[in-house]
Amino acid sequence: RRRIILIPVLLFAIFLFFKTPWSLPPLNLSGISSISRANIVSLVKGPPVEEIYGLLHFVTSDDDRMLSHSVDPAAPIDLSVYLGGDQPDWKSHMRKLREEYPLIVFSKPHVHVLVLCRFSTKAKKLLETYNLSPPPKIIEVDLRDDWDFIKLILTRLTEHSTFPNIILNGQELGGSDDLHTLRAQGKLKKMFENAGMMVRE
Repeated sequence: RRRIILIPVLLFAIFLFFKTPWSLPPLNLSGISSISRANIVSLVKGPPVEEIYGLLHFVTSDDDRMLSHSVDPAAPIDLSVYLGGDQPDWKSHMRKLREEYPLIVFSKPHVHVLVLCRFSTKAKKLLETYNLSPPPKIIEVDLRDDWDFIKLILTRLTEHSTFPNIILNGQELGGSDDLHTLRAQGKLKKMFENAGMMVRE
């Protein structure tokens, strides 16, 4: 008896479905002509790489590359400049930075020729107590011919204009005082561990 009742109801529902004029909502195609091939490629590849990673890749490369004096450090710099002839495989470059150089310290060991910078020295000594693996990558900027460019770029990207300038996984931690404050607050070890580093205090 239930089947006898259900069949007409089902047939009526099918009739209504095909009788009703179904249509998709209209597509908004305005601005479709402004989408270029480059835009589509960038959408597929994901968000653009931040410039700080370009700089970190540049200074951690194994060769002695230096920034050209034709570069304007006060303005955003195209990532191709930081490649220095390397393949534009930023996924691979950033993986290497995370695995091999999660902690990068831009240090300026000397204030003058015979005067050591106590802030850079204090920061490096503090980091040594953590016995980190991988160890921090120390960039002694005043041993580079392009140190003044590096300083200006770092100031623009991190809003930190003095040395040391400490970068953990692309994020600026600050200088020596900031490092000591984070340690006093009991946060520093956890930050290193969250960055994938082994701490062997």
